[in-house]
Amino acid sequence: MEVPEIQSWLFQVEPLVGESLSHFLGRFRRANDLTPTGLGKAAGFGGAIARWEKFRFNPPPSRQHLEALAKVVGVDVDRLAQMLPPAGVGMKLEPIRLCAACYVESPCHKIEWQLKVTQRCTSHNLTLLSECPNCGARFKVPAVWVDGWCHRCFLTFADMVKHQKSIDY
Repeated sequence: MEVPEIQSWLFQVEPLVGESLSHFLGRFRRANDLTPTGLGKAAGFGGAIARWEKFRFNPPPSRQHLEALAKVVGVDVDRLAQMLPPAGVGMKLEPIRLCAACYVESPCHKIEWQLKVTQRCTSHNLTLLSECPNCGARFKVPAVWVDGWCHRCFLTFADMVKHQKSIDY
């Protein structure tokens, strides 16, 4: 399947401020009923989408990959690059981390939460959660976050805010 063939029927999805590429790709795929492989084929580079949704950026997406993806998803290539970790900054692949207070304000996974240098939410001065405070389930990759709740016990991310601890300096 070539990109020009499907371009006309794809639903556009606006990226959210600070959103991670994983979360954005998941939202885009759901809006367009695409699998990671289907989106990769549409962009012309196969299985990289599934890796990127798991924050596996080794090797990092090339400019050519981002340009091809930008054509399919209808988002500027520089905006896509903002959804990636900054050059030279390491990623924490596991556990997936969440600031529930941020999620309430803007329902998306933020790339900054997965950076190795990030120790807390800088917006709210709160600890980041890495598992559901109710049942202990680790968060799944953001690409599969749909309803903003724990996949095991259905506690909403909004209800998790009260379990985050304030960090005093």
